[in-house]
Amino acid sequence: MTSLRDVAERARVAVSTASAALNGTRPVAAATRRRVERAAAELGYRPNLLARGLQSKRTRILALLFPAPRSGFGLTEMQFATGAAEAASELGYHLLLSPESAGPIEELRHITGLGLVDGVLLMEVGLDDERPRFLAEAGVPFAMIGRTREPGTIDYADIDFAATARDALAHVAGLGHRKLALFNLAEDGHPARYGPAVRAGEEFARAAQDRGLAYVAGFRPGSAEEGGKAFEDLLDAHPDVTALAVMDDRAAVGVITAVARRGLRIPEDLTLLLVLSSARVAEMFHPRLTTLEPPSTELGRLGARMLIDRLQGDGPPRQRLVPCRLVVGDSSAPPREGGGS
Repeated sequence: MTSLRDVAERARVAVSTASAALNGTRPVAAATRRRVERAAAELGYRPNLLARGLQSKRTRILALLFPAPRSGFGLTEMQFATGAAEAASELGYHLLLSPESAGPIEELRHITGLGLVDGVLLMEVGLDDERPRFLAEAGVPFAMIGRTREPGTIDYADIDFAATARDALAHVAGLGHRKLALFNLAEDGHPARYGPAVRAGEEFARAAQDRGLAYVAGFRPGSAEEGGKAFEDLLDAHPDVTALAVMDDRAAVGVITAVARRGLRIPEDLTLLLVLSSARVAEMFHPRLTTLEPPSTELGRLGARMLIDRLQGDGPPRQRLVPCRLVVGDSSAPPREGGGS
């Protein structure tokens, strides 16, 4: 394995100079730094992060605590992680993904107790999430992708659910629909009082009221089978529903199957929208579904940058809301003449 001494000898500098050039612990002349970096690249040298941490008290490793969804990590979820990893890498940090297989506080206690991470980025945040309090009391720098009920001065980047719901309802109302239903996220697939589920439900109801549209909620399917049954139940109770927004990709599969089973068609008889799914996921459906695409990569990058900014200085808290992007597919159309309430 190539050592720092090998790099120093190749660059014809002292070991301490090679270390400073690569780790930034003290200023080094630009020409010398380039010579050291070139030698390191030629030799394939990789710095020992643990040794660097002993010297600088920093490991430049961040932990992304991302509880695995019941269905596992899909494309949309991984875009958050890759965005955070890219931003961290650009700033000289490494990102460790922890799916929280144990209890959330035990997982945090284990990760932070090892002394290997400089800070923590929290995902899948509940309104009454206990992790922020633990980290604050432990003195561990952290930021959130998502937010608690009252985030106070905590750094966070989250979806603007109010703007997202307004865009969805404007789209539906603009097509002439008068009644919309929402299939929210399943309760057993996410933390208790999961922020996105609660906020989406509240904001869709508010936006429907503001638009004067009838609104149906209360369905929370988390699988294709549950999605199909939920649609059957919805249509039996509300046959005049002509637009449906679904927050779970697998539930949407079941809805499409149930629509065909009823002898109906999308979009002629039902406008179907995905909520919080990437456009790439929506393209896998037939027809290609209209989606409210979450700013996954942007939020991942924002969260990582906020955490790194926090590590480099106090400063005021940074808090950002970013709306989903409406991507119109082939599942949107005006209701049949005479349809709706």
